[in-house]
Amino acid sequence: MSQFFSVHPEQPQPRLIKQAAEIIRRGGLAAIPTDSAYALCGQLGDASLLDRIRAIRGVDERHLFTLMCRDLSEIATYARVDNAQFRLLKSATPGSYTFILEGTKELPRRVLHPKRKTIGLRIPDHVLVQALLAELDQPLLTSTLILPGEPAPLSDAEEIRTRLGKLLDLVIDAGPCGAEMTSIINLAGGVPELIRAGRGPLALFGFAE
Repeated sequence: MSQFFSVHPEQPQPRLIKQAAEIIRRGGLAAIPTDSAYALCGQLGDASLLDRIRAIRGVDERHLFTLMCRDLSEIATYARVDNAQFRLLKSATPGSYTFILEGTKELPRRVLHPKRKTIGLRIPDHVLVQALLAELDQPLLTSTLILPGEPAPLSDAEEIRTRLGKLLDLVIDAGPCGAEMTSIINLAGGVPELIRAGRGPLALFGFAE
């Protein structure tokens, strides 16, 4: 059964953040709240973790994972970003967006899109997630916690523990979490392309709201 941490939403307890980071470093799979729905997350580079997430999500090898980063400098390590892309990212982060960008050689090939060699990246606007990323000092590999056949992501920590406790190593509760997914913007082609309209406002990219 997974461990369950109740974390203060505005001042996360350092002791619990350290324990959560250690679970993830040991290869653990966690369910954490973000600024747009719960996410499944774990350490980058763990092949078995990808299989566990795919099994819970009911997706295949073509599923695009998202790298959750602390700041823009971290994004630049894992994705090719030109000046125009950087300005857009700077104006929109942190926030509820997932950006599709061309991955760098710092990323394992198995987390990239098999044909386009792209990766989803985001910088969340969430105190708990930022504290966890700072403690880990590396990005988190993530996927929205939406189960097969269900219309929306899971948004309640107790429900997640009840339904998925045997499949996870950690569930974190930090108060109410929304169930709206991120807006997905493809920046890999040069001109912003809207893939999914979600929580993040779209006017910044020239799209109608």
